[in-house]
Amino acid sequence: MAEHTSDPGRRRFLTATCAVVGGAGVATAAIPFLSAFQPSTRAVSSGAPTLIDISKLAMGAQLIEVWRKRPVWVIRRSQESISAFEKRDPNKFKDFTNTNEEQQPKYAQNATRSIKPEVLVLVGSCTHLGCSPKFFPEMKAETWDSEWKGGFYCPCHNSKFDMAGRVYSESPAPTNLVVPPHRYVDDNTIVVGEDQEAA
Repeated sequence: MAEHTSDPGRRRFLTATCAVVGGAGVATAAIPFLSAFQPSTRAVSSGAPTLIDISKLAMGAQLIEVWRKRPVWVIRRSQESISAFEKRDPNKFKDFTNTNEEQQPKYAQNATRSIKPEVLVLVGSCTHLGCSPKFFPEMKAETWDSEWKGGFYCPCHNSKFDMAGRVYSESPAPTNLVVPPHRYVDDNTIVVGEDQEAA
């Protein structure tokens, strides 16, 4: 009669292998369950809210996210840039007073077109033909404007917008850049697609 001996090393190896294979099986089974909590592609494209973390957004910098298949810009403006609004000539803009309600929610119908003066949220599509304007925050002479005070320039047809997204009078774009509905969850998190007032 053969004598059976126990091999502790082999037993540990088999136990560890079973644990790894079992863990992988549980993880594989959990993926579809967890993904069910994410909004579908269809929901996102039809307007599901987009959460944006602005904690690392530096002064004068631009962050680009996507909402409803369109670019959304978040810009952190300097105090110098905000102060420049008070010195602007209203006659140089098509809608300086933000009276066109379709271009921004009521809580953004102010001098800075924002909830917080230092943070601007815009849809990054020119209101002329939908091109994406470029961000030029520096207050210095540019080829398209020798008295440039910072803002957005659309190279497609030369539309110009200030640092609040207001369109200059001589631009082909008919209206200001759109401020989407948005709200703050906290100081560092914005939800685009949900109104501040509704929250």
